[in-house]
Amino acid sequence: MAAFPVPGSRRRIRRAHVIAAGCAMALCTTVAAPAAADGGTTTATATAKPTIVLVHGAFADASSWNMVVERLERHGYTVIAPANPLRGLYNDSTYIASVLDSIKSPIVLVGHSYGGALISSAAAGNPRVKSLVYVAALMPDAGESGMSLAARFPSELDTATKSVPYRAGGGLSGTDLYLKPDRLHQVFAADLPESTTRLMAVTQRPAATTAFSEKAKVAAWKHIPSWFLVAKQDKTINPDQERFEAKRAGSHTVEIDSSHVAMIAHPEAVTDLVLQAATAAESARPMLPDTGSRTESALTGIAAASLIAGTGAVLLGRRLRRPTP
Repeated sequence: MAAFPVPGSRRRIRRAHVIAAGCAMALCTTVAAPAAADGGTTTATATAKPTIVLVHGAFADASSWNMVVERLERHGYTVIAPANPLRGLYNDSTYIASVLDSIKSPIVLVGHSYGGALISSAAAGNPRVKSLVYVAALMPDAGESGMSLAARFPSELDTATKSVPYRAGGGLSGTDLYLKPDRLHQVFAADLPESTTRLMAVTQRPAATTAFSEKAKVAAWKHIPSWFLVAKQDKTINPDQERFEAKRAGSHTVEIDSSHVAMIAHPEAVTDLVLQAATAAESARPMLPDTGSRTESALTGIAAASLIAGTGAVLLGRRLRRPTP
């Protein structure tokens, strides 16, 4: 005949079940808490999408990036294309650096032509800049200028510019460089329709001669990963100069059959290169860099839960060993 527990025994068993259930609940709650604190994020490898900043060069404005901007935005990136003052390397790089200071996310910094010299200076000391991209660009080392590089690698640009004196407020004056309208198509944008280059000649923005004569003080590409697009048909910057710069910096390099304005003539190729740099920037910057503290919290929680569970087991054993009254 089966033996039935007496009433006192049943009460002890019920208490034991309550203790065991409480221990199990404490264990589950303690272990799950760190995941909830992360807002539901279950992995420490989630990444922040960088902001892409596009810096134009001389004789152009930010609209030269329009087709690249459209493509990057379709890939879900925030894009900024600031106006380059074109007043001199020191002035312009300081201005671009101030634009970067307003961005709190990781940054992919892209420069075309003279814009390449600016990003090399503006990125220095900014830990949020994760990648540099040079598109048919100047990439000077410290102590070099656009003019000193062009002296080593001559191009047709010298035959295509005209100098125009200017005056500014405060008694300032200087000299602007323009592209000659009848030379712009051949030297600057030979693979674009002439109807387009006629408009570019009329709407071009001149660069002060100090943009090319001032020597770089820093070279951020020595410390930040870089990508370089060489335009093989470039007559504004010698393609051999572009290859030299890219090799010296150890840049990830592609070459395409393009004039100097590759971002207008071949926006897909330029976009692809920027996306490579952006992907690298994303993988290099986790959103949760303090995973060590969260791991420590999780381990502490597990240890506490184990202590609670162990204490419950001891109490359960003692109650079950007591003689039935």
